[in-house]
Amino acid sequence: MSKSEDLRIDPASAALIIQDLQNDVISVGGAFADSGAPAHAASQHVVANVARLAKEARAHKIPVIHVHYIVEPGAPGLKLNAPLFRGIKDANAVVRGTWGAAAVEGLEPQAADLIVEKMRMNGFFGTKLESLLRGFGTQTIMITGAWTNMSIEHTARHAADIGFEVIVASDGTSTVNDEWQRAGLNYALVNIGRTPSCDEIISALRR
Repeated sequence: MSKSEDLRIDPASAALIIQDLQNDVISVGGAFADSGAPAHAASQHVVANVARLAKEARAHKIPVIHVHYIVEPGAPGLKLNAPLFRGIKDANAVVRGTWGAAAVEGLEPQAADLIVEKMRMNGFFGTKLESLLRGFGTQTIMITGAWTNMSIEHTARHAADIGFEVIVASDGTSTVNDEWQRAGLNYALVNIGRTPSCDEIISALRR
């Protein structure tokens, strides 16, 4: 289901999601740099690949939606019921207005892009993402971002459950190491959607 010559994407009913590609998540010097996330993002060439895909999407008038994890200083109201959420508060991560919460260099939202803020792993939970996609008449969502086996998986599963065709970019996503990446793409997302490369997605958009 991942890489296929017959992949077709109708630009008129597609949307691109760029999720959690923020400094604290994947940048050297970010709150979670010790996890290995910056090195894995670099090995995947995530920023360059997603930037290229976003440029292609904009050329086709495809909505580009940045989903960012944002908390207020001190993370008030952040339910600390899982290690990931506790980690965000303990690391003082993705705080509104800080460098850590900002999009990584090269993936800054452009004028026509949209931004969705979230406080959980799933990009749909408690956000306006579904309303935006329904408003655009979206049928297929192309998901990029971090981390593949956490937030990306949560968002992809939810998208499939509510009726969207799901495409997760295999080299437009990253996590903390190749083992976790393979677990996300080759196991967790099997039967959820397709996992082509960014170049394969671009080719499909041009067919």
